Amino acid sequence: MDNKSFDPLLLEKAKSIKLLICDVDGVLSDGKVYYSNQGEELKTFNIKDGLGIKLLLDNDINVAIITGRNSEIVTKRANELGIPFVYQGKKDKTSAYQEILKKLGITANEVAHVGDDLPDIPLMKRSGLGISVADGHYFVRQNSDWITNKIGGEGAVREIADLLLFSQGKLDIIHQGYLQ
Repeated sequence: MDNKSFDPLLLEKAKSIKLLICDVDGVLSDGKVYYSNQGEELKTFNIKDGLGIKLLLDNDINVAIITGRNSEIVTKRANELGIPFVYQGKKDKTSAYQEILKKLGITANEVAHVGDDLPDIPLMKRSGLGISVADGHYFVRQNSDWITNKIGGEGAVREIADLLLFSQGKLDIIHQGYLQ
């Protein structure tokens, strides 16, 4: 990742991030909800996003999920990745947001929030870094600090992880570790 490809203001904001909060549908998944003939809900998750989340967690950047829907699949995926904060069924996401900040002892300026649709805007605007996925609703994109090149469920969260780790001087060290 070349720092010439990022706006210096974006890198400055990203440098202070200690928590990434993700929506699920349209961010960690492609936004589609599939149902089997037995009524089971199915979702797909991108493996690259999963590694990005693990790299964040391994490098002192917490990760949280706040979503308006409830899904056992989200609980399972969050457990697999070790995501410590998972709030589901939150139509008003603000109370969960405040609770996480209080538990971690951090300020809103140390939070990045990524979303794709209108319910995500309040947390994006409260956070130090508001991010939209590339296929987010146009109004979400207009109100974000940064828009990923990747669409939701297709590596957007990995792109965010790389940005955060790069801005904090950790990405090259991680890459070098895989060359040994």
